This record gives sequence, structure tokens and C-alpha cells, in this order.
Amino acid sequence: MLKISNTLTGKKEPFRSRGTAGKIKKVGMYVCGITVYDRCHLGHARSAVVFDVIRRYLEYKKYKVRYVKNFTDVDDKIILRAHKEGRLWIEVAETYIQAYHEDMARLGVPPADVEPRATEYIPEMIGLIQTLIKKKVAYVIDGNVYYRVKQFNGYGKLSKRDTEDLLAGARVEVDERKEDPLDFALWKASKPGEPTWESPWGPGRPGWHIECSAMSMALLGQTFDIHGGGKDLIFPHHENEIAQSEGATGKPFARYWVHNGFVNVNQEKMSKSLGNFFTIQEIFEKSPWPEAVTAEVLRYFLVSTQYRSPIDFSDEALKSAKAGLDNFYRMFQKLDEPVATASLPRGRKLRVALKAFPKRFEAAMDDDFNTALAVSEMQQLRAAVNAVLDQGLSRPLSQAVQKLFRKHGAVLGLFSFSIGQWTRTKETGTAISAADVEQRLKERDDARHRKDWARADAIREQLADAGIILEDRPDGTTRIRR
Repeated sequence: MLKISNTLTGKKEPFRSRGTAGKIKKVGMYVCGITVYDRCHLGHARSAVVFDVIRRYLEYKKYKVRYVKNFTDVDDKIILRAHKEGRLWIEVAETYIQAYHEDMARLGVPPADVEPRATEYIPEMIGLIQTLIKKKVAYVIDGNVYYRVKQFNGYGKLSKRDTEDLLAGARVEVDERKEDPLDFALWKASKPGEPTWESPWGPGRPGWHIECSAMSMALLGQTFDIHGGGKDLIFPHHENEIAQSEGATGKPFARYWVHNGFVNVNQEKMSKSLGNFFTIQEIFEKSPWPEAVTAEVLRYFLVSTQYRSPIDFSDEALKSAKAGLDNFYRMFQKLDEPVATASLPRGRKLRVALKAFPKRFEAAMDDDFNTALAVSEMQQLRAAVNAVLDQGLSRPLSQAVQKLFRKHGAVLGLFSFSIGQWTRTKETGTAISAADVEQRLKERDDARHRKDWARADAIREQLADAGIILEDRPDGTTRIRR
């Protein structure tokens, strides 16, 4: 049974969806999207891939998933950027919504089923705020509407913080008129040069937190299954979502809260001030590989760590991920060259491993979407396949192996290319002459003879960058040129 680490309870819990339609199991999943004032960065890439994999695995488990991921398209940061660039705020928002779609296409992340924009749900937000005012958990001051945090007894249950900690960590709006410093804005009175909408409290615009409550409940219902996002959203954003949603409905909001870990760069927190801040666009532009290959390398890097854990990004980490995928694609290359039937005992042993693999893969993924363990299971199966590949495999067995890897790899967004596509480099990639290849092969043979494995591996990587894949076999080294 699938178990999910629920931030709300602090426990790993069996997953049971709320909705069924006959034999169809339905899941409603809402993930907080981006504020569209700049290009997506590596942290956005991790969140996108994490929840894409969760969606894929739920569909693999035969759930019918309704996946909603929003755009915050009106916000202080968008307005500030528009003023700096002398553009309309709506133009800035549109620019970066399109940039988001470009980045997701590069990553191989398909769109959510619904991708609502905050500005499309202003009436729903106003209705929700009116309900909170009627219940006296919100109040109006000079056209602004604030939520009375201390009126909600469960405040802090997601972040597990007390009032003092909450006050220290909150994005507290500077307004001395508020009844309590912890109270947060549901509606902001209009200011010169800002976008505004009419409301019962005068012209203004919504606060950040109310957006997601209104959109998620409008599209998934007052109570739905999974709410996700990065750990940085736990407080105050998700804490406030719970307060305003449950304060309005009196019902549980989301049943499972799922949060992915942070991204570090060279063991330091990713930050523009430290100069270690990477956008998705920059990662693809500086990559020596084709975009499709880079996407799979980045995915392999991201899914090789369990989603809740922090992950450290570096050029070396990407190279290591590329080398790991090369190992799988070299296996696929050999599987395309069956020459015989493996000896009966070893062939039977492989068939046993193939039969056992789906359950081992599912056991890993059922354990809170443990993609790191799932990748490890794939690596172990690859080792079992390689153990008999030097004898050759029959065509049916070879095809069964490839089908198994491709099917389960697709859950993680992996193994989607032929060997020819995988080894193809950019037209501007590293050029290497036949003489250079022979020289480097000789140097590698010498290094292997000296047991200088580090040097041998370095030469292998140099040749791989040029589109030449090496495979060491009992009868010698085979090379595959793009």
C-alpha cells in the first residue's frame, strides 16, 4: 500500500483517496505554482519533477488524477518588475508564464490538468473573504481585510510552531492598524499604479494566501487529497491557507500535505547574493548535451534523491548523473544485439529477477515515493542483466528486459530515447579526430593496465562528451560513435 509522509501529522500514513466512481479511484492534487516575475530556477525544477513523478506514479497505480497547479499573476514582485521595466504588470506576468511553459517543455514536464491564474478567480476570493468576515474571523480596516489568526485554534498545526516562533518567521505586513501582528492580509486596498478590482470594501487586490484557497476549493472541492509545494511554503503560506480555508468551511482542507526539500549548490544554499543561482534556462544553455538528453540527466539527478531530502547541485553531480544514465543506455545497446540464448540456469535466474522487479519497484515507490530506492532497484536489475549479456540473449528475452525498463523508467521520466538519440551531441559539441580517438584509447588502455581507474574513467568521459561511448567486454573494448 502507498504511504505518504504527511507534513500535517508528521507521520508516514497509508494513502486513501476520497473519491471513487465505480471502480475508478480519483485523486485531487493541488500544487502551489510560481509567482510569474522571473525565469524558473533549479528549485522550481525540483518541485516540478517531484510532483510530476507523484502524478505519474498515481496514474501507474490506476488512479484518475486531477492535477491543479496555479500561477500567481498579480503580486508585489510582478508590480515592482513592471515599474522597473516600464511595462504593464500583465505583460510581465504573460512573459514569464510563457517562459514557464518553455522551461517545463524542456524538462519533459507535461502541463497540469488545470493551470489557473489568480486573476481568473477574483470573484471566488471575494466570496471566500465575505464568508470569513461573516464568521468574524476576518475584519476590515480602511479597505483592507485581515484574517484574525488567534480566532483559529489550529493555527500552527502544519508548521509545528508556537505563537512566538510564528511571529518571528511570518511575512508580517507592516500596518499598525492590525489587531494583531500575526494577522495577515486577505485583501489589500488599492495604491496608485497598482492593478485593482472592485470589491465590497473598495477597489484593491487579493493577498497572496487567499489565492490558493479559492482556486483549490473551486477546482477540487472544500476537502481534497494532496496539497504540495516546497518546504519554504509550509509557513506562512500553507499555514495561512489552512486557517482561511478551514475557518470558512469548518471542514478539513487538504488531507495529505507533501513538501519537497531544498536545493543546495556546491553545498551552499542557492542564492542570487552568493552567485550560485541557476535558472533552468541557464542550465540547459551551458549543458554540453542536447536539450532532451540534458532534461533526462537533470531528472535522473533529481530523482536519485528522495524528494523530502535536500539535494546538492553541481557540475560534477550532473556529470555523475550522465554517467549513470550512460550505463543504462550501454545496456540497451547490447540488448539490441542478441546473438544467442543465455545458458539455461543463468537465463532462468534473469527471468526470476525480471519477474520480481515490478514488486520491488512498487515497494520502493509505495514507501513515500522513494525514487532513490527505485533507481537503486533499477541499477541492481541492470547488474543482473549485464551478468548474462556477454553470452547474448534471445530476442524475446531481450525485448522483455527493455520493455520492463522502459515501462518503469517512464514513471520517473527516464529511458525515453533510442541509443542513437542518446549519444547524439550538439552540432557545436566537442569535435574529435580519428587520430585523437586512437591516441586516447591507447592512453586509456595504458591506464587500465596500470590499474589507474580514475584516469581510464576520465578518458571515457572525454570520449563520451564527443559522442563516443565505450563498452568494455571480455573480447575487448567496443566503441559506438554517433
